[in-house]
Amino acid sequence: MKLIESLDNVEKSYEELTLELSKAGVIQNRDLYQRLSRQQAEIYPLVEEIRTYKKLLAGIEEAEGLLSSGDEELKGLASEELEDLKRRRPEVEKKLTLMLVPRDARDDRSVILEIRAGTGGEEAALFAAELFRMYSKYAEAKRWKAEVIDSSVTGLGGIKEIVASIQGKGAFSRLKYESGVHRVQRVPSTEASGRIHTSAATVAVLPEAEEVDVRIDEKDLRVDTFCASGHGGQGVNTTYSAVRIVHNPSGLVVQCQDERSQIKNREKAMKVLRARLYELEQEKLEQERSRQRKSQVGTGDRSQRIRTYNYPQNRVSDHRIGLTLYKLDRFLEGELDEMIDSLTAYFQSEKLKEIDLEGAL
Repeated sequence: MKLIESLDNVEKSYEELTLELSKAGVIQNRDLYQRLSRQQAEIYPLVEEIRTYKKLLAGIEEAEGLLSSGDEELKGLASEELEDLKRRRPEVEKKLTLMLVPRDARDDRSVILEIRAGTGGEEAALFAAELFRMYSKYAEAKRWKAEVIDSSVTGLGGIKEIVASIQGKGAFSRLKYESGVHRVQRVPSTEASGRIHTSAATVAVLPEAEEVDVRIDEKDLRVDTFCASGHGGQGVNTTYSAVRIVHNPSGLVVQCQDERSQIKNREKAMKVLRARLYELEQEKLEQERSRQRKSQVGTGDRSQRIRTYNYPQNRVSDHRIGLTLYKLDRFLEGELDEMIDSLTAYFQSEKLKEIDLEGAL
């Protein structure tokens, strides 16, 4: 389908939405009105860009027509305007094409964030703890809510594994490219010779699933309760508030012991279970993703890295897009936008190649 045909279809859809919105207002159907309003608001920026592009094309056509005029002064002005419009055209087309990339329906969702220490022992656990702090800082800057669901810590303050919920509109759109193996290079505080050690941690970002997305039959669940434990295995209470849920058909196991209430722990554990089952279902439906949870983060081996954090050089490098930033200190404080924006642009471009929109320009 040619680009202009695509643009015409978008404008037609917008006009139809506007008409339906008007009808919903007349019959005072509040739910329908709100739903149509959201759809209209989502498409409006694209429609505005389409109108800008069509206006630019009309300007080019008009300027080219004036070049055949017998008025030399008019031809000179038309030539200058034509040059300016043609210079702007590629930028407008690029922006418009990116906006036409099909939107991931999960982008607005909150996420389940899972971080696990990989190769490197205690040093990897300490790095996992720093990664969780980094994402918590980023969530705080975005005014999202980060909440621990389950964690296993070490005596030195490291994290063997942690599962957390990050609640906020658009969280998945910003964090979905963080899944994979993160490698760290630095001199551990216990290293007397000053030798640089390399260790790793895995990160998985799952879109939070709604109950309507995943139907879970209670008879497929085995729910166990146990006493929550603190650091080093010390008991923190004597009530069976911690919850472990086994989903028999898939074999998935989730648990939560963060809350003192068994009911709240069960709710949190079910949230994680829904997210994992939803991810498994999405993988079956979307063969091109082919990222089962384990393949998403690999085995935790250093060689399967997506990003390297080099402390001596204050450097962070993403190996998928070849981007290196020499501000690791600020990156670890949650200043991730530059990296995330670059990743988003890259993967949007890759998606463009898949749907072959570039050939339509």
